[in-house]
Amino acid sequence: MPSHRPDATHPADHSPSTSRRPHLAARLEDRYHRVLSRLLRSRDWRPAVLPYTGYGSAGTTSQPGSVRVMARVLLTRPRREAGRPAGERRGYRSFFSAPAPGERVDVQIAGRSVALHADRGGYLHATVDAQLEPGRHEVTYRVATGECVTGDVVVVAPGDRLGVVSDIDDTVLVTALPRPLVAAWNTFARHPSARHTVPGMADLYRGIQAAHPDAPFVYLSTGAWNTAATLRRFLQTHGFPAGPLLLTDWGPTNTGWFRSGPEHKNAELDRLVQEFPDVRWLLIGDDGQHDPEIYARAARLYPDHIAGIAIRELTPGQQLLAHGTPTALRQTHAEVVSAPDGRGLAVKLAAYLRPAPPD
Repeated sequence: MPSHRPDATHPADHSPSTSRRPHLAARLEDRYHRVLSRLLRSRDWRPAVLPYTGYGSAGTTSQPGSVRVMARVLLTRPRREAGRPAGERRGYRSFFSAPAPGERVDVQIAGRSVALHADRGGYLHATVDAQLEPGRHEVTYRVATGECVTGDVVVVAPGDRLGVVSDIDDTVLVTALPRPLVAAWNTFARHPSARHTVPGMADLYRGIQAAHPDAPFVYLSTGAWNTAATLRRFLQTHGFPAGPLLLTDWGPTNTGWFRSGPEHKNAELDRLVQEFPDVRWLLIGDDGQHDPEIYARAARLYPDHIAGIAIRELTPGQQLLAHGTPTALRQTHAEVVSAPDGRGLAVKLAAYLRPAPPD
């Protein structure tokens, strides 16, 4: 049986330290979930797993391989629509879900099994020791009722290579995040097929992938895990390279009423650098919120692991609505390229669109 260890960065609490006694908001939410769970289970609702794409490293002779498995356990109707995974609902419906905290899930990877337990939000996030070849591998999640679903993990080969970390909102997907009312409409009401990609970004990412076929792509966002299925379909529909999503839980945390978006991104970037020491990351985001500062921090802390920073520029009107000034909030000493869309960034990132020279 492979060993496992909980993630240091919890999806619902990315604070570097937590108190012994959870925050009032977390205690209230936990009480609500306990009452809701008893009510739904009395009506024959059963736990089911919604898997997320994980990632891992193949390992070397000196460093064992491991994979990060990610999923959520939800309570579902006994006769939910056939063929639809638990929790895959669009718009506002995806935010009305009932987690199954503490639920045991047996996770099978490469013929071996490890027992995990969902956290207070129903999430499964753990690093499991596993020696797997580079590429995509299946992971099976089985709950106590016997129902099982299959997810996947992407295993990265050892050795020097380029990797891409990309924001989502207003970087690849036109979310209008600086405009709260429009953003809420886009997230909670609009059909996913009505969403639009930032011009040229899909072509840019496919060009990078063509030049660097072994480059891992990771989509890092402060968006809620509830939107993972919608975002995954959007990226696939518009031809973006496949890759794990690293999202957050919008609910209360053990330290406050809301999670910190910058802390989430900082923690995940720190983790990626530590888990993949051979990868040099190209960080792509937008200047509507905090991406320039977050990426500049990573470049200062890990100069040998950050290949470059690319920022999609919002319009002055969007900047004004985002933070009260028509200019971008950019506190960085790192070298940054910027342009209003993917076509402009492709010109400035031309070096990444050419294959790397052989060793």
